[in-house]
Amino acid sequence: MANQATGAAATTGTETAVTGAQSLIKALECAGAENVFGIPGGAILPAYDPLFDSTKLRHILVRHEQGAGHAAQGYASATGKVGVCMATSGPGATNLVTPIADAYMDSVPMVAVTGQVASAAIGTDAFQEADIRGITMPITKHNFLVTNPDDIARTIAEAFYIASTGRPGPVLVDVSKDALQAATTFAWPTELNLPGYRPVTRPHAKQVREAARLILESRRPVLYVGGGVIRAGASKELRVLAEATGIPVVTTLMARGAFPDSHPQHLGMPGMHGTVAAVAGLQRSDLIISLGARFDDRVTGNLDSFAPNAKVIHADIDPAEIGKNRHTDVPIVGDAREVIADLVVALQAEAEQGRSGDYEAWVEFLAGVKMKYPLGYDEPSDGSLSPQYVIQRLGKIAGPESIYVSGVGQHQMWATHFVSYENPRTWINSGGLGTMGFAVPGAMGAKVGCPDTTVWAIDGDGCFQMTNQELATCAIEGIPIKVAIINNESLGMVRQWQTLFYNERYSNTDLQSKRIPDFVKLAEAYGCVGLACEAPEDVDATIEKAMQVDDVPVVVDFRVHRDAMVWPMVAAGTSNDDIKFARDMAPVFEEDDL
Repeated sequence: MANQATGAAATTGTETAVTGAQSLIKALECAGAENVFGIPGGAILPAYDPLFDSTKLRHILVRHEQGAGHAAQGYASATGKVGVCMATSGPGATNLVTPIADAYMDSVPMVAVTGQVASAAIGTDAFQEADIRGITMPITKHNFLVTNPDDIARTIAEAFYIASTGRPGPVLVDVSKDALQAATTFAWPTELNLPGYRPVTRPHAKQVREAARLILESRRPVLYVGGGVIRAGASKELRVLAEATGIPVVTTLMARGAFPDSHPQHLGMPGMHGTVAAVAGLQRSDLIISLGARFDDRVTGNLDSFAPNAKVIHADIDPAEIGKNRHTDVPIVGDAREVIADLVVALQAEAEQGRSGDYEAWVEFLAGVKMKYPLGYDEPSDGSLSPQYVIQRLGKIAGPESIYVSGVGQHQMWATHFVSYENPRTWINSGGLGTMGFAVPGAMGAKVGCPDTTVWAIDGDGCFQMTNQELATCAIEGIPIKVAIINNESLGMVRQWQTLFYNERYSNTDLQSKRIPDFVKLAEAYGCVGLACEAPEDVDATIEKAMQVDDVPVVVDFRVHRDAMVWPMVAAGTSNDDIKFARDMAPVFEEDDL
C-alpha cells in the first residue's frame, strides 16, 4: 500500500466476492500483519472461521484479552511493526481498554479489532453490547465503527496507516456482526483519502538553524531524549549528534537503550527515580534539547522549579506536545530521525565556519556529579537476597542483546538502572500508564516478534499475579520466555511510600507471596520450568540454569529482602532540587551547584 493520505481512494482493481469476515482476514494479511493475539466470542466469531484457513496469519489464543493487548504492545515495541489484537464485543472489548490506554500513553503502534453486536441492535443494550468506540475515543489515535461490509478492507488499511505514521498509537476497528456475515467484494486500496491527517515529518529549516544557534550559544546544554527517538529509529543519528557536539545525554524511562549506557556522555535516566547526574544535568542546564520527549511530571517534578535557567528546544512529531507542559523557545515539529539528521548537518556547517560550542566546564561538572553519586545499593545486613543484585547479575549474564520487559513498581526502577542497555528496543515497559501485569504478556509478544532473541520478563510478585495465566499461552504456543519474579512479598513501591510518608503503616500491601502461591509449583502447573532462589551465592547458577532452557518458559522465584528501596528519589510534587540519594539524607545539590 502506498503511504499516501491524500487524493481519491483507489484500489488494486482486483475484486473478489467474499463475506465481510473473509474481507477482514484478507485485509489484515494485505496490511502486513503476521500475528494476531486474541480470544473468540459471539460477535467476532464470524472472523474466526476464515482465520482458521489463513496461511499468513498466526493467531495466538491468549487467556485474557488484556494479555492480547499487552502482547500486541510487546510485539510492536520489539519489532517496530504494528501489533494486532482481537476480541469480541462487550467484556471482550472492554478488557482491551487498559492495553489500548497503555499503548496511547507510550505511542505504541497497535490495531485492535473488536466484534460488535449486529447494527440493528446497536443502542438497544443487546447482549454483550458496549459502546467501545465511545469508551476508547479519548485513548485511541483514531477509531472506527464499521457496519457496511464494503468498508472493511479500506478501514483496516486506514487503521494500519494511522497507527504506524506520525506519532504512533493504537487504532480501534469495531465491526458489527452483520457486516462480518454479509456478502461483499474485497479490494485492497492503493491510496488512502484521509482529509486532515497529514503528519509532518520534515522539520522546518529555519527552526533547525535557530536550534543550532542556541546550541552554540549555550554553555550548559543537555540532550533530553524520549521514547520518540526509539519509535523513530533514530538511535544512530542521536549518537552522531551527541559525539559531534560532546553534549551530555539523559534518556527517559521510555528511551532506555536509545543511547548506550556505557557511553561516557550518558548521564542515565532523569526524574523521580533518576540518577543524580541526570537530574542535575536538567536542573542546572541553560539549554534543554528535547528530542521525542514530553516533559512528563515524573521527569520534571514540580514544574515551577524545573530547570529554571534553561531555554528549551522541543522537537516532537506531535505538535500538541510542544509547549504543553513547558514553555518552548524553539519548537520543531518533525520526525526525530529527520530532526536530528538536519541538526547534525546544520552544526557541521557552523563548524566549517569555525563556530562550535564550549561545554568543557559543564561536562567536567557533570562528570564529577556522576562520580560522586554513582548508582548503588546497600546489601541487606541479614545476608538475605538483594533485589538490585539479582537484576544486576541477570543483566550481566543475559547480556545487552537480550530483551528485558518489566512490570511496574520497584522492580521496574531497579531494572532500568541495574541492567546495562546498549541497544534500542531491548527495554520494554509500561511507562505513561504504569500498568501492573504488563510484563508477562508483553514479553510473550516481544518473543513472538523476535523468536531468536532471549526475552526476560522482570516482574514483581504483585504484577505477576495479575497476568500469569499467559504462561499457559506461552507453554502451549511454544513461546519460551523467561520470567524473573522479584518476590518481596509486597506491593513494593506502595510499601516504600508507606515507609517514607505514612509512618510505616502498611495498609493492605502485604501479599504473603513467599507462602501463597508457590510460584515454582504454579509454573510447573502451567507447563513451565519453575526455579527458586533466596541466597546470594546461588543467583548466578540459577540464572545460568534458566538461560540453558530454550524450549519452554522458565519462571524463577527470587525471594528477596523485603525492605529494599528505590534510590535516588524525588518525592511526588516536590522540586527536583530535593532529590535524595538515600533515606534520611539531605538533598544532594546544596554543594554541587555549578
